[in-house]
Amino acid sequence: MAIFVDENNKVLVQGATGHQGVFHISEMLAFGTKVVAGVTPGKAGQDVKGVPIFNTVIEGVKKTGADTSLILVPARFAKDAVFEALEAGIKTIVTITENIPFHDAMEFVHYSKYKKAVLIGPNCPGIASPGKTKIGILPGSIFLEGNVGVASRSGTLTYEIVNSLKEKDIGQSTCVGLGGDPIIGTTFIDSLIAFEKDKNTKAIVLVGEIGGTAEEEAAEFIKENISKPVLAFIAGRTAPPGKRMGHAGAIIARGKGTAKSKIEAFKKADVKLAKFPTDIADLIEEII
Repeated sequence: MAIFVDENNKVLVQGATGHQGVFHISEMLAFGTKVVAGVTPGKAGQDVKGVPIFNTVIEGVKKTGADTSLILVPARFAKDAVFEALEAGIKTIVTITENIPFHDAMEFVHYSKYKKAVLIGPNCPGIASPGKTKIGILPGSIFLEGNVGVASRSGTLTYEIVNSLKEKDIGQSTCVGLGGDPIIGTTFIDSLIAFEKDKNTKAIVLVGEIGGTAEEEAAEFIKENISKPVLAFIAGRTAPPGKRMGHAGAIIARGKGTAKSKIEAFKKADVKLAKFPTDIADLIEEII
């Protein structure tokens, strides 16, 4: 099984005819993803790798039955793109775009909840369920079908950890790139709930970083609600207070959001912690 997405998702790509759209449509098709439509205003009638292009999302949905959208448009158009997808009835949206204005994200994250849609991102690499589908920009070659669920705030650390799992023949049920912005749709807790319910997921890996309180909140949730083994890695242990470290959400202040506070919270929840990203695979071997 998988969480949030599987082989049945029919994907529409918003921003399909740009360089990133063309490349990642090809990569998703190679992975086995059902990419059924693309949208670029003014480009209707064209195709990308055999995928038909439409002027609007609602047109693409009507003609192809698309139920999932991948957002690859520039930041200034991202809010409108998400709203357009939601209004067209799309129920799963993966927003790759970074540098989206804070208030834009607040609006579309709230509206997606109102519409009861799954929104992953923004500023994320996407989601992959090996053997089923990949929606986003994650490199398909690093995955192996299996029973370890991964939820991560960091794209590059996700790639490193998943690849190290594969090298030890440890497969993944689903890998969710949550995104590194302060305002995101799907959270650690959303992922934990889904992984707990998924019969195929035997262990869960959380990849966190400094900034915010998502990891502390996840630790509290794990103590009360999760029966499966959980492992974690926290990036940014040497970051000085008040220093912004790459991601918009990676800022620490007044003792909150620090690596230390997150590590302590996970220890209280009996979550196994890795010192280095590649240690996750060794810890997984000990428990499954």
